[in-house]
Amino acid sequence: QLQLVESGGGSVQTGGSLRLSCTADPYTYSKYSLAWFHQVTGQRREGVAAIDRGGSTAYADSVKGRFIVSKDNARNILYLQMNNLKPEDTGTYYCAAGSVVAAKALDDRFREVLGQGTLVTVSS
Repeated sequence: QLQLVESGGGSVQTGGSLRLSCTADPYTYSKYSLAWFHQVTGQRREGVAAIDRGGSTAYADSVKGRFIVSKDNARNILYLQMNNLKPEDTGTYYCAAGSVVAAKALDDRFREVLGQGTLVTVSS
């Protein structure tokens, strides 16, 4: 069964940092590109960072220089290190998988598997 489980969300003040984790089942981790999506209630889900099987990464312009996506191949875990957080980063973060390169994995149309989400709140 394809499965993605996020953790690490929470509340932080502007300028703070959080690290999100996503544990994937071995098949999903090995066969798909993995990505993080951000969604604010009432708005569409948007890709923020992705990494493909070869380790190539892609980022949304809004998080470049602040967020870092990485993987732990020994533990099948995807990470999102979020630094210098801003109030507009508030929302639910979803881990996702798709069988495309990293740049296309930011596009929700190519998503094939989605986690349940973890909430991040950034206060000013």
